Amino acid sequence: MRIAIGGLHTECSTYNPLLQTADDFARYFGQNVIEKLQLTVPQDVTALGLSYVSSVPGGPIAASTYDAFKADFLQRLKECLPVDAVYLAMHGAVHVAGHDPAMEDAEGDWLKSIRDLVGPDCIIATSFDLHGNITQQVIDQIDIFSAFRTAPHIDVVQTHMRAFTMCIDAIRTGNVPFVTWAPVPVLMPGERSSTDDSPARELYALLPLEDAKDGILDANLMVGYVWADTPRATACAVVTGTDEAAAFESATRLATSYWTARSEFAFGVTSEPLKDCLQLILAEQSHPVILADSGDNPTGGGVGDRADVLESLLQQGISGAVIAGITDAPAAYACRDAGVGALLTIQIGAALGQGGPRLTVDASVVQIIDTEDGKGTEVLINVSGNLVIVTARRRPFHNFEDFRKFGIEPAEQSLIVVKSGYLSPDLAPIANPALMALTDGAVNQDMAQLENTKRGDQVYPFQADFSWSPTPKLSKRRLAALTRN
Repeated sequence: MRIAIGGLHTECSTYNPLLQTADDFARYFGQNVIEKLQLTVPQDVTALGLSYVSSVPGGPIAASTYDAFKADFLQRLKECLPVDAVYLAMHGAVHVAGHDPAMEDAEGDWLKSIRDLVGPDCIIATSFDLHGNITQQVIDQIDIFSAFRTAPHIDVVQTHMRAFTMCIDAIRTGNVPFVTWAPVPVLMPGERSSTDDSPARELYALLPLEDAKDGILDANLMVGYVWADTPRATACAVVTGTDEAAAFESATRLATSYWTARSEFAFGVTSEPLKDCLQLILAEQSHPVILADSGDNPTGGGVGDRADVLESLLQQGISGAVIAGITDAPAAYACRDAGVGALLTIQIGAALGQGGPRLTVDASVVQIIDTEDGKGTEVLINVSGNLVIVTARRRPFHNFEDFRKFGIEPAEQSLIVVKSGYLSPDLAPIANPALMALTDGAVNQDMAQLENTKRGDQVYPFQADFSWSPTPKLSKRRLAALTRN
């Protein structure tokens, strides 16, 4: 059997002014696609890696970039036809700017273009991030759907394999499943819906129980992506199944459970305005305190260039912190060019236009990590007794190795500041304690401040006083098959 494989994976905040272009993406082709997705391929399967593109989340994708990615994928797919199936690792929060109007359902567009090319008999299987937004257009193109069940995401490979394995089974048996879904008019940031905390922990524990029911192959709850002002932004239940009645019942149960719990979602760690977090830090005796600068989190679609926390630390006279990191290419290059040991006055912050302070500081260069093209330049500087990592390129600092390459052992620090929401699986266990600062930025946690002009008239918590009950919907593919039969 022949299965074509690829995907498009990023998050796009409509509150982030920076357009993503091709330079922001890592691109994988051929066998590298299979390796990147970490798929285990049975001997009787010919896996055809086409293209997989992914980026650190950011602003909308430029139309020319999206169009080029899609055209390249479709050409590669056309050249390898016929195939029995296409498996796509997607996200669900891609927003394309530059089309008139803006493309607010890029995944639906991508999938429809593939369906138009491969025809109605080819199986299309997908996996999504649980922070993606689903539409009827997405559902109508596909036969198989799986989504992450953990946030932080520690089941990425398992999710890929759930979708891939269902795809293989459908080819082998000839019993092609279908997808049904039930939108839920609720939107929560990921930081209020971590599966480590209630009520998401209990809601997601229901999914394997649904999988075990007759007629159900894979049950999913989508939190949705809150930082895109778009009509498709919503939670939902999505079920891959083989029996319509069972799938409808499953989607109804899951959607109802999510709606019922809507007022229970809360931050899993102490979350306060920055000034209050700093007072807690000054009073804290244990370490390492890990402070998340949540409004400027690049893994949620933030810019990553704001220096609000550094400014506040300096104003409070706090030293001994590790700040990882601030994106400011001019500052990074100035330090690189000055060399290790140099003392210089630089400006840091607001380099990419998101806002926040532009600080003038005296810095000593401690360490330089450079790349041949300069795009990966990162420097460690000392600013008034604080170690600050300044990067030329937007990126998160979530893993121990991100710090250890600078000779910094995270567990030994008194205070670490990262641009994050909930902490990564590396950092969360060592936080003593973890604090989340409710800071400004493109992924502001204060939903009341978010521009909200395109979402539905009734979406909790933007609107709170309304009643609702789920209405599951089948894919057009399944409805057409039922009509034929």
